[in-house]
Amino acid sequence: MPNQQADKLAKAVGKRMYELDRASLALGMKLEDVAAGYGKMSMKIRPDMLNGHGTCHGGYIFTLADSAFAYACNSHNQVAVAAGCNIEYLRPVQEGDVLTATANQVALVGRNGISDIVVTNQHGEIVATFRGKSVRIKGHIVEASGQ
Repeated sequence: MPNQQADKLAKAVGKRMYELDRASLALGMKLEDVAAGYGKMSMKIRPDMLNGHGTCHGGYIFTLADSAFAYACNSHNQVAVAAGCNIEYLRPVQEGDVLTATANQVALVGRNGISDIVVTNQHGEIVATFRGKSVRIKGHIVEASGQ
């Protein structure tokens, strides 16, 4: 039961964050799923996201991964922000590709968290990996009973 309650809270947090997430909405990102310590987002690569080589600009891949990271580390309803992150690009992304970023929080110690994010294309091929470090700050995303 505790996991069900945590996941229910995470979904409420995700819904509220997505409503306010103007950057993700502007880029056409979709929130696919959220649970405690988990976030999954997708995005279709548009022509205006291509770089001078005709492939997806790495900044858009980074932004997708960073957004999934945000949902995972805020899923506990304690405001968390990125303290650092890195990305490894593994293969080019083409116009029309649909990317999915799946974020899993692998550690949460005190105020600090570590999340690993894998970005795949519509064929299930890994195009990038991302690791983010988060830090919890004051505040909550939604009002929850007992807070």
